[in-house]
Amino acid sequence: MIDLRSDTCSQPTAAMREAMASAVVGDDVYGDDPTVKALEREVAELLGKEDAVYMVTGTMTNQVAIRAHTEPGDAVLFDQNAHVYILEGGAPAAFSGVLPRLLPGLRGVFTPADVVDALGVPHRFFPTTIPAPVKLLCLENTHNIGGGKVWPIEQLAGVCDAARSKGLALHLDGARLWHATAATGISEREYAKHFDTVSVCFSKALGAPVGSALAGPRDFIDRARRFKQQIGGGFRQAGIIAAGALYALRNHRARLQEDHEHALMLARGIASLPGIALDVASVETNIVRFGVTSLHAGEFVEQLHSRGLYVLPSGADGVRAIPYLNISRQQIQQAIEIIASVIESQPVIMRGVGAHTARASGSGY
Repeated sequence: MIDLRSDTCSQPTAAMREAMASAVVGDDVYGDDPTVKALEREVAELLGKEDAVYMVTGTMTNQVAIRAHTEPGDAVLFDQNAHVYILEGGAPAAFSGVLPRLLPGLRGVFTPADVVDALGVPHRFFPTTIPAPVKLLCLENTHNIGGGKVWPIEQLAGVCDAARSKGLALHLDGARLWHATAATGISEREYAKHFDTVSVCFSKALGAPVGSALAGPRDFIDRARRFKQQIGGGFRQAGIIAAGALYALRNHRARLQEDHEHALMLARGIASLPGIALDVASVETNIVRFGVTSLHAGEFVEQLHSRGLYVLPSGADGVRAIPYLNISRQQIQQAIEIIASVIESQPVIMRGVGAHTARASGSGY
């Protein structure tokens, strides 16, 4: 089975397993696991922040960040298709009690004017106690539902400046920030400097088995550790899994361009097939999203699965595929052939052409 459902399906390498097996460990809840502490130091330094805290998942780092930035009843600005809003189980409402205010992003990218418009124009005749106060802007780079879209750095800086001028705190969901850096050559630190806090993931692009980190000011990270513990995120001998993340951080970032090349190879290989709607130019990193115009996406991916290819449906007519650490060029070629074989077995009923932006439903991690 060629599994392109998500880069979370990556498997640890032999060298990573060796690093994990030999890790020096302690009790992280008591703050004395040396491998966890080393990982947190390196992440903070890499992102240009004072401190970082290691957690189980990107959902946890994002949601702890929201909770630590806000109080219940506050409002938070999200892109309309943000992972933190669409794909994290309703946690902003359930855990932080915040009100989402949605921005009209295009593939996850919005403008400074969108931020300003969402905040409205205050007037002394209108009581400030009536609307929920907007305290935080969350931005995602690269953008999952946007097909791995990379934020243009000038636009990102403009949006952050606009939000900060209005008194908002800024959080970056950087689960695939590593891919943005690989695609542009712009350092993670350069992206991160525009934000108060940044979350990064080790179990997607970098291929570690477990974990993400939240970085930011030291006082903020101290507050975040409280909420990590509150929702059951306390580790014990976490150095075993932190060693995998640390190995990945040090050794797997340099190879990410290979994933981008495989994604582009896949896109080029299927874009001209009848019944496929895909703009190759939309493939900027390792995520390939395309439309299926000949049958329902759910049935399409079932047929692919029966022939040895695992991908995710996205709404009624969208499909997502993601190459990653363990996927070879040969497997990408085989995936192209399997997709072609399913397409060739179907009558083509064209329901749409051109670029495809997947619907949020079922878009995956």
